[in-house]
Amino acid sequence: MGTHVIKMPDIGEGIAEVELSQWHVKVGDLVVEDQVLADVMTDKAMVDIPSPVHGKVIALGGQPGEVMAVGSVLISIEVEGAGNLKESAAPAPVAAKEPPAAAKVEAAVESKPAAAAAPRPAPVCQGPMVAREADERPLASPAVRKHALDLGIQLRLVRGTGPAGRVLHEDLEAYLAQGQSNASAPAAAAYAQRHDEEHIQVIGMRRKIAQRMQDATQRAAHFSYVEEIDVTAIEELRSHLNEKHGASRGKLTLLPFLVRALVVALRDFPQMNARYDDEAQVITRLGAVHVGVATQSDVGLMVPVVRHAEARSLWDSAAEISRLANAARNGKASRDELSGSTITLTSLGALGGIVSTPVLNLPEVAIVGVNKIVERPMVVKGQVVIRKMMNLSSSFDHRVVDGMDAALFIQAIRGLIEQPATLFVE
Repeated sequence: MGTHVIKMPDIGEGIAEVELSQWHVKVGDLVVEDQVLADVMTDKAMVDIPSPVHGKVIALGGQPGEVMAVGSVLISIEVEGAGNLKESAAPAPVAAKEPPAAAKVEAAVESKPAAAAAPRPAPVCQGPMVAREADERPLASPAVRKHALDLGIQLRLVRGTGPAGRVLHEDLEAYLAQGQSNASAPAAAAYAQRHDEEHIQVIGMRRKIAQRMQDATQRAAHFSYVEEIDVTAIEELRSHLNEKHGASRGKLTLLPFLVRALVVALRDFPQMNARYDDEAQVITRLGAVHVGVATQSDVGLMVPVVRHAEARSLWDSAAEISRLANAARNGKASRDELSGSTITLTSLGALGGIVSTPVLNLPEVAIVGVNKIVERPMVVKGQVVIRKMMNLSSSFDHRVVDGMDAALFIQAIRGLIEQPATLFVE
């Protein structure tokens, strides 16, 4: 027998160290070639590290949350063959076959207090519990993990009947069915005092988000500006275009119209489409408009980039936004797709509230936030009429953007949205 030492591979682009986010194996596990061993996090993206050999895991080189240098020992595997020590870098990281989001969501569900998990549907009861450690990740396919998440089941509590204890769909159903007899338990249990505590380690994507948000608020001089916009006309146009071309070209949301409005408004306000290097004291204004579209995923907020928005039609922008959002939510977005934006558009959709104060995506100097659309009575030409209204809540870096310019920029966007024909007049 021999020992095969796998070192942390070079992720590329000059990255010298990465964060070990999660192990998919433990000491004593048998692994096969190309099996995913671990997830590691770069500045922007999560990547899988596969095994180059068959063998048995005999040592792990780090703990989740640990920052490891490229070339350091990642894992040691006992392999058939000569007794000499073999070393190699892991094969090139690959896009996750099982989206890392699934594992992160499951961990979040298992670690959050009941109140935090309330929005998720919960099973009416619990079946017999399985003795697993709190951080133990049971074997299950991505589909089973998603099914458990939808049902509100903590997967580590479910007894698996598949090979090597793998949890199957049938096990989830059995878990629910076995607990039906508890459905009539006294409701008073819901009012029992609780004294439990949960300690959740901030690692992986959540730590990266925390670091970037803290860095942005400490370094930039944020100020926000809110403008009310009448979106009745553009919503009528969107509805008309979807009715006429939706079947052949795809449905349009409001986002591609907002991307187009950004592109047109930036022609007169190029200082908003810029990056500020505060260490070198240099502002770089860019002709290309690379719009970051903030996207909520199960592992946290990600910002995939619609490149060269200035050269895209409405449907081209819509298709690219949809593609990138799906890639981000599935944990498949590449590093290139998550970097290089020049200005960011952020929206909470129907949950957008009335006003928000978005945090800048450094080194950018502007971020445009979209709030929800509501119908309100408005006075138009002396008459009270019902209009669809929406606020834009936007933030700017006051070190390089003057308040007057920010207000004029958002008002320019307002004019384009309220008179949508002007979006296409050259």
